[in-house]
Amino acid sequence: MNKVFAAATELQHFCERQQWKFCFIGGVAVQRWGKPRFTADADLTLLTGFRGEEKFASALLKKFVPRRADALEFALTRRVLLLQTAGGVPLDIAFGGLPFEENSIRRASAFVFPAGKSLTTCSAEDLIVHKVFAARDIDWFDVDGVLARQFKKLDFDLVRRELKPLLELQEQPDKLERLEQKIREHDRPFTTIPPPK
Repeated sequence: MNKVFAAATELQHFCERQQWKFCFIGGVAVQRWGKPRFTADADLTLLTGFRGEEKFASALLKKFVPRRADALEFALTRRVLLLQTAGGVPLDIAFGGLPFEENSIRRASAFVFPAGKSLTTCSAEDLIVHKVFAARDIDWFDVDGVLARQFKKLDFDLVRRELKPLLELQEQPDKLERLEQKIREHDRPFTTIPPPK
């Protein structure tokens, strides 16, 4: 993890020098809000808007190593720039332009990780939105971890408000019901077993 934190710090410092708006999502944010697990890369949302992505991509490609020969073309069509540091740590840069992405970056805050690195991550609520939208097995695992650690502090109205329009675009509203089921499961009070007489 120390290599990932070092790579994330390098990326963050570069974005700060450019005065860009950004926040870390994915495995780095999971270390802050959920059940810590191994992650091999650093995922970041960079607020580029629409139509201005190429200038961001070009600057990043001058600093970091592309992971694909067609990295620029791929980024402009898929809105994800796949890079790595000189040390080989993967960096996934998602180009943000949707209202949710802009709001997520605005709500982001700095956190000092055990490795001593201060990184700006999305909020716990926005991490849940990202994870439910992606909905891989590892993402649902991470949702459970955030719910387990942060349940009493979470603004579920915010999660629902941000998630619903994204799932409508994706045409997968069933993901929201799966999240609601998980919320109900984590909201069950623990049963106290009386000691034996």
